[in-house]
Amino acid sequence: MNDPMLPQKSLTIAILGAGAWGATLAMLASQQGHCVRLWSRQGHQSLQAVLADAEVVVSAVSMKGVRQVAEQVRSLPIAPNTILVSATKGLDPDSGSETELPCLPSQIWQAALPDHPVVVLSGPNLSAEIQKGLPAATVVASANETAAEQVQQALSSTSFRVYTNADVLGVELGGILKNVIAIAVGACDGLQLGTNAKSALVTRGLAEIIRIGTDWGAQPETFYGLSGLGDLLATCNSILSRNYQVGYGLAQGKSLSAVLESLQGTAEGINTTQVLMRLASQQQIALPISHQVDQLLQGEITPQAALEALMRRDRKSENC
Repeated sequence: MNDPMLPQKSLTIAILGAGAWGATLAMLASQQGHCVRLWSRQGHQSLQAVLADAEVVVSAVSMKGVRQVAEQVRSLPIAPNTILVSATKGLDPDSGSETELPCLPSQIWQAALPDHPVVVLSGPNLSAEIQKGLPAATVVASANETAAEQVQQALSSTSFRVYTNADVLGVELGGILKNVIAIAVGACDGLQLGTNAKSALVTRGLAEIIRIGTDWGAQPETFYGLSGLGDLLATCNSILSRNYQVGYGLAQGKSLSAVLESLQGTAEGINTTQVLMRLASQQQIALPISHQVDQLLQGEITPQAALEALMRRDRKSENC
C-alpha cells in the first residue's frame, strides 16, 4: 500500500447514499483531497450530475435500494473506466431459488454494469467512531486487483487503514452474515447473561458464518480477517451497532416495531436473517443461532426461550 502521508492523485468520487456510512465515506474521501459528490434520493442534485466524470462511484445505499439505484446508474452515461465500489451489507430478498443463491450487492452492480470493475468494501467500521477521527481499518476486494488497489490508495489515511483481499465473496459475506449474530448478541446482553455466554455466542456465531460462507464458496481464512471476525467483534460489542440494538431492545421486552422506530438507519440483519434461513433450508445447513434469531424476529419465541433452545441442543464436538 502506498504511504498515506504522501500526496495522492485527486479523484472525482460519487457517493450514492447520504446515510451515516455514505456520509462517513464522503468525509474520508474529502480529507484525502478528492472531489466528492454525495447523492441521496431526497437530495436536490440529480444522479446524472453526481455521476458526471466520476472516476469512482461508491454505493452506500441500503440493500432494499441497491437494485433500483443500480438500474438508474445503468441508464445514465458514466466514464468507461469508472470503478464501482459496493459498501452495502445485505442479501437481496428478491433473488434466489431452490437452485440459485440470493444475489449479493456487488453481484447486482456487476450485472447492471458488466464492463466496469466492482470493488467490495467491508470491515469493522462503526461510522460514529470514524467521524470522530478514531483509527479504523477496512478491506477492499475485487476480481480486478488494480481497481482494488486504486480504491485502497484513494481512501487510505493515517487514521483509516485499507487492506486488499482477493476473496471477494468471503469479504462481502463476512460483512453481511455478522449482522445476524449481532442481533443474537444484543439479546444476550439485554438479558444480562454475562461475558461467558456472550463469548460463547460470538464464537459459535463465527462457526455459523464460516459454515454458510464456505458452502457458498468463500475461503474459510477470510472469515478470520477484518471483514469477518473483525467486523463481528465490532458489531457485537458496541451499542452503536443497529443490529445489536435490535436484539438488545427485544430482550428488554420491546416489540420489533418499537425498536425499529427508535433506530437511526437500517438494521440490515433483519432482512438478512429471513433470506439466510431460506437458503439454509434449501442447502440443509445447520444454523442454530440464526434460526433462533429468525424466530425471535418473527415473534414466535421469547429471548429466554431462544436461549433455552440453544442450551438444550444435542451434545456434539466443537468442530462439527
